[in-house]
Amino acid sequence: MLHLKLETDPRWATLAESNIEEILTDHAWCEQKAATNAITIIAHNSQYEDLVTDMLELAKEELEHFQMVHDLIKKRGFSLGRERKDHYVNELYKFMNKGGSHLQSMVDRLLFSAMIEARSCERFKLLSNTLKDPELSKFYHDLMVSEAGHYTLFISYARKYGKGIDVDRRWKELVEFEGELIKRYGTSQSIHG
Repeated sequence: MLHLKLETDPRWATLAESNIEEILTDHAWCEQKAATNAITIIAHNSQYEDLVTDMLELAKEELEHFQMVHDLIKKRGFSLGRERKDHYVNELYKFMNKGGSHLQSMVDRLLFSAMIEARSCERFKLLSNTLKDPELSKFYHDLMVSEAGHYTLFISYARKYGKGIDVDRRWKELVEFEGELIKRYGTSQSIHG
């Protein structure tokens, strides 16, 4: 369903499990950034009423996820810690078309967002199947389902409003780019690392 070119090496989940505090902190900040991304999409595309409505709901849901992760952090006696840079997302951002039309920029932002959700979904599935902690395993399973829905939402809007743009071709290019990019990741205790 996610059409990722390369799956995460299962050893990443073992590495992640070795420092749950770091994974939860990084994850919390990923959720905050996802909410910010939805708001950015609204700010740049306010003429699309249905997109604005769905992005508002998505932003609220991402903030709820941020709160859920923060609650887990507190419950386990950890602290949130400072925001982490997401090098994977920053490198993925370089793929986006910066000089094209407003429509091309919107489609690229939606596809970029879909890719992040797809990779997060894949990582959450791996965590849900690997973590020995039943609470975290269920937590990541539930979030995996949510991320899959976000992935679908972004792809659907790219196709709906990307008239005159070969959205499927652009998605395939992004999948290829991400497939090469992800080869350099999977070795650190972060959601996309």
